[in-house]
Amino acid sequence: MDAPANSVKHKSETKLNPGNKPPRPPRRGKSPKTKLSFTDRAEAFISRLSTKNNFFNRLCSLIWLPYAFHSGIKMKKLDETTYQAVLPFRRFNRNWYNAMAGAALLGNAEIAGGNFVFGICGGEYTVVCKNMTYKFLRPCMGPAIYRINPEEDILALIKAGTEFNTTIKMDIVQAITKPGTKERRVGRAVGIFHVTPKHHQRAKGRF
Repeated sequence: MDAPANSVKHKSETKLNPGNKPPRPPRRGKSPKTKLSFTDRAEAFISRLSTKNNFFNRLCSLIWLPYAFHSGIKMKKLDETTYQAVLPFRRFNRNWYNAMAGAALLGNAEIAGGNFVFGICGGEYTVVCKNMTYKFLRPCMGPAIYRINPEEDILALIKAGTEFNTTIKMDIVQAITKPGTKERRVGRAVGIFHVTPKHHQRAKGRF
């Protein structure tokens, strides 16, 4: 006697999907595996290389960000959650009366904030400054230190796997160059940066 059709169908489904477990959904925050062109792979490699240390960062800046290269700004990681950037008091950054130029302080605030965000996100993201405000408090007569404080948890935003905005606040102080002197706060900056996964841009035909 032949087995009922429903019984045969049930057995075949059991073999194809043992345990009747639903398929796993894709992990959030992971870019889909797509075949990248040679240009895309080279760009991703250079992006990752630029975040390794100051040597490769300055080497890439010489080609793609010459202003940052000539200004000499450097990023420093003090601990796992504290970063700062140092802008040297060199002739390129000074004005005619031998103080740090306001344009240098403002322009390098964008570079410091952008490098901070890009260093956390990595080469698979693009970082664009949407807005930057700078409040000048007093003249800067020496090297400037940018103390960087993110308002959001950037790693948590990355895990969501979507585009996002993040706000970076910076206190700019004049570095101590002589014993017995105190730090002088010379300015405050607030920047809003838009971060986009590159696979989103490729899917939309932007990249």
